[in-house]
Amino acid sequence: MLIGYARVSTLDQNPQMQTDALEAAGCEKIFTEKLSGSKGERPQLNAALEYMRKGDTLVVWKLSRLARSMRQIISTAHILEQRQIMLKILTQNIDTATPEGRLFFHVTAAFDEFQRELIVENTRAGIVAARKRGRVGGRPPSMTEDKIRNAESMLKDDENYPFISDIIKQLGIGRTTFYRHFPPDRINALRLQR
Repeated sequence: MLIGYARVSTLDQNPQMQTDALEAAGCEKIFTEKLSGSKGERPQLNAALEYMRKGDTLVVWKLSRLARSMRQIISTAHILEQRQIMLKILTQNIDTATPEGRLFFHVTAAFDEFQRELIVENTRAGIVAARKRGRVGGRPPSMTEDKIRNAESMLKDDENYPFISDIIKQLGIGRTTFYRHFPPDRINALRLQR
């Protein structure tokens, strides 16, 4: 029996492309997970493995959907081997039912992890280089010094700005941003300074 496993990293990603490919490959049942591959616990993968019997084949769209580290890949491969369950990876044409497939699986897993580590390393190096040039990552702060001064003035002027929502709207910022800079005790202190 072919059992499919699809995984996307975040809740807003859609696994449809993977599930379509798994259905086209002939999977009779598909387990879908919305969880980062770096997480150790993967409940739907565990459910798929629990469901499977000796001689079944676990089918995934891509190796990175199964695991994100060499340790996870080796651990999962060991579990599959112990239970005599085969692994088929559609996009990389890997099938562990053959000796060549098993070899290719381990080589591909090593290259996938190497590529991931290179991406992480290059990202970190880019951040360090940008900081040396005085650049800081992330979006610019929405609460500038001018906006803070304006907010303080508006908070002191409770006749024209009786409601906090009016001040937030006037500044063009989010409620959370406003309260991060102006907690209730600071608001009360400024209101008393009229």
